[in-house]
Amino acid sequence: MSSDMQVFKLPDLGEGLTEAELVNWLVAVGDEIVVDQPIAEVETAKSMVEVPSPYAGTVAELHGEAGQTLDVGKPLISIARAGSSAGSPAAAPVPVPAGSVDPSPVSSGLDASPAVEAAAETYRTEEKAGSGNVLIGYGTPGGATGGRTRPRKASGSADSVSAPVAVAEPVMEPAVAGTRIPGKLSAVISPLVRKMARDHGVSLDAIEGSGASGLIMRKDVEAAISAPEAPAAPSVPAPAAPASAVSRVAAPASADSGAVDSRTGLAVSARTPVRGVRKAVAANMTRSRSEIPEATVWVDVDATALLEMRAELKKRAPHDTPGLLAFIARFVTAGLKKYPALNTRFETASDGSQEIVGFDGINLGFAAQTDRGLVVPSVRNAHQLSARELDAEIRRLTAVARDGKATPTELGSGTFTLNNYGVFGVDGSAAIINYPEVAMLGVGRIIDKPWVVNGELAVRKVTELTLAFDHRVCDGETAAGFLRYVADAIENPGGALADM
Repeated sequence: MSSDMQVFKLPDLGEGLTEAELVNWLVAVGDEIVVDQPIAEVETAKSMVEVPSPYAGTVAELHGEAGQTLDVGKPLISIARAGSSAGSPAAAPVPVPAGSVDPSPVSSGLDASPAVEAAAETYRTEEKAGSGNVLIGYGTPGGATGGRTRPRKASGSADSVSAPVAVAEPVMEPAVAGTRIPGKLSAVISPLVRKMARDHGVSLDAIEGSGASGLIMRKDVEAAISAPEAPAAPSVPAPAAPASAVSRVAAPASADSGAVDSRTGLAVSARTPVRGVRKAVAANMTRSRSEIPEATVWVDVDATALLEMRAELKKRAPHDTPGLLAFIARFVTAGLKKYPALNTRFETASDGSQEIVGFDGINLGFAAQTDRGLVVPSVRNAHQLSARELDAEIRRLTAVARDGKATPTELGSGTFTLNNYGVFGVDGSAAIINYPEVAMLGVGRIIDKPWVVNGELAVRKVTELTLAFDHRVCDGETAAGFLRYVADAIENPGGALADM
């Protein structure tokens, strides 16, 4: 491998994820690219991610095709350094005699100071170890460290080579030039960590890095994002994706499509690979059903007063009135403060010991149906937000989730889930708890029903609330108490909000 060739391996894309589906290439062989330029869209079990390049130069090779599943740690793209001959189609590797080593040193092109070298080594270590510090979201327990073991064959030379020739492959150094802030040690080497900061409007100049030589790590950016005193920066709309990035090519039918199924005697019409979000949902639901001894309680609720209150608010502020889900979310966070057992997690250690883990705060997840499947983004620190603030955050998260742009942190940090399946026109559901949470509240459709009011029959707006809970963390009394609290708040919203 020439020292002028830079190979970027698919980095960690989320907690416990070892693969990703290549959705679309955003560059082509021969393109000139710059550091941080998005090169590909990949889909993980949690979200759609644009992967930026840590290198600048000419695209020499794309290691995969759209629709292919790639392993973390395997080559994603090869980039020739600017001004090198490696990107030329006519260039061919020069054989090195067996047993000898190419005397030319491998250089990153910089006269780096010791501090810069230390930071660069930290980056190399993270890339090899698979630590989540180099990407948005979470870390993984480890990553692939092996590189390419066979030299790439030159065009037209396969037939002329009669015996394999040993080629010494130098260890590639990451291109640090253009990825640091000149004159500052508190810099970011990982382009994906910088992208995380840019997407959340966080100034890197204001962050003190916790890594070697002041290197800013993922956890430093996450801490800045979640800091309560830092006001939320206005979001910057992402540039419109090219049409090729939006369109998805349907998976071709498998070779045995049309074969007769031995059990039913019917012809097989299609076989659809289970991957991406659907694969994650299947695994999570299976684990929930197999591990959680769930129980369910439900109650019919007269929501007439809540609808009337919202209608009055809408007359005063037509464009700034929270939706019904936001009001219910506010009642849920208040109820979880009163019944914190439902805002916990049940953990079993490797030695068999068990604990119920409580949290100082509430991250309220809500189910959102997208073209990619069902996802559960969560409103972080929802207990600190008003109904109007909850409404804004729910709308924002719904939009990014449907666009496939939600981060793993936004999709995997909930402590309790609110599920509004009433939008599908149903009244109730035997919901499956969103593992590893311990409870989920479902809200059915609101319809006219006969209801007794002050001893007389009336037509009221009625909905059904259904609570599925993990019986290991609490008994029915706690679950019923929480459910009744939320139901009473819906039936008397003015009084409930006055006490919150």
